[in-house]
Amino acid sequence: MPDASPSGSARLIALDWGTSNLRASLLGDGGRVLETRAAAGGVMAVPERRFEAALMALAGDWIEAHRCPVIASGMIGSRQGWREAPYVECPAGLAQVAAQLVRVPLTAGSTLHIVPGLSCIGADGQDDVMRGEETQLWGAALAAGSCCVLPGTHAKWAWMGEGAGVDGAVRAFQTFMTGELYAVLTQHSILGRLMQAGQARPEAFAQGVQLGLAEYANATHVIFAARTAGLMGRIEAEGLPDFLSGLLIGIEIGSATGPALPAAVVLLGDEALCSRYETALDLAGIGHYRASAEATTRGQWRMALAAGLVRATGADAQATT
Repeated sequence: MPDASPSGSARLIALDWGTSNLRASLLGDGGRVLETRAAAGGVMAVPERRFEAALMALAGDWIEAHRCPVIASGMIGSRQGWREAPYVECPAGLAQVAAQLVRVPLTAGSTLHIVPGLSCIGADGQDDVMRGEETQLWGAALAAGSCCVLPGTHAKWAWMGEGAGVDGAVRAFQTFMTGELYAVLTQHSILGRLMQAGQARPEAFAQGVQLGLAEYANATHVIFAARTAGLMGRIEAEGLPDFLSGLLIGIEIGSATGPALPAAVVLLGDEALCSRYETALDLAGIGHYRASAEATTRGQWRMALAAGLVRATGADAQATT
């Protein structure tokens, strides 16, 4: 749907639609955020696949009042989502992905545009995929050749190819199930039996990181230290959750980098998680800096520009650099 909004008004409705949550942003000129809303309406929380009802409950008044394009990134384009959007094989640039948006007509007369995910084949010959993070990467306008780490349930390490900023291609990436593995081990395995949560123990976290970095190639063995350290009294019960967290993050960093440590990485994601990774990266001797917290909406705006859903104005000259 072409952008017919007058200058200074809403130009785009951007949806960050993940597994657990739905976040909506109303964007004006240059991708400026005018208003935001959120609901626990993630893909797995929508009953009987009533995705349009969930969208209209959160942002139906925006859609009806502003008549501007709607774009969505994240798990809403997965096989479990509203409409499956195909994966684009790496190396992939923003323009290439923007040309393959999946259109879903809405009963309100508008159209939802779903951003495809990315796929790549690793050095091990196995497939890897991402959905949503690709939009964040382009929103962060990363330098050519940079490495970006996106902590989370399924942490991503992404390497950018030639071309800086918005024009850069995602060359390759790796997924690490660090957050999900932590939840499973603490809640559903014997490792959690000795743990007492609720009290931060940074020294235990550091111990775990250092062990994980040193023994990342022996992950299934060294993880058991989260139990034996408690049994033998080396780490108190209150310190075991942080010890395991550090251990898993250390294993992730060691596995992602091996002996060839990058000079620096860009961190993109949740404030608390990024802080943990900063501590771990310091222990690994890897430099780091943070990407903008607005990377998701910036990426969605840039995707809409590349797809021709919105027209560039003077405000975009600064917003897309």
